[in-house]
Amino acid sequence: QVRLVESGGGVVQPGGSLRLSCRSSGFLMDSSTIGWFRQAPGKEREWVSGFRNRDGNIDYEDSVKGRFTISADYGKNMIYLEMNNLKPEDTAIYFCTVAVGPRFGIPHNPDDYDYWGPGTQVTVSS
Repeated sequence: QVRLVESGGGVVQPGGSLRLSCRSSGFLMDSSTIGWFRQAPGKEREWVSGFRNRDGNIDYEDSVKGRFTISADYGKNMIYLEMNNLKPEDTAIYFCTVAVGPRFGIPHNPDDYDYWGPGTQVTVSS
């Protein structure tokens, strides 16, 4: 049974940093595509970043490039999202997700992912 559980969210001032973690189990990380999405109140779920383990391909949404870093620790079955220089518009619930089967590139559509964590709230406010 695949399970994803996020942690590390919280309240931070603009310019601050947070590191989100996602504990995974029940699938082989090295043959999957992992991703982070976020959803702000009243908005659709938005792709933030993705990592395709098969070839190490990484991609970021334009507004987070240079500020966010996605990574994974296979030995610990952990997925991370390091977030720096946070802005109020980064406020959202952040979700860890995985696509277990083969995918073309790194999907940006949430329907292309198979399993989701419950999410962790990130609030950027002064």
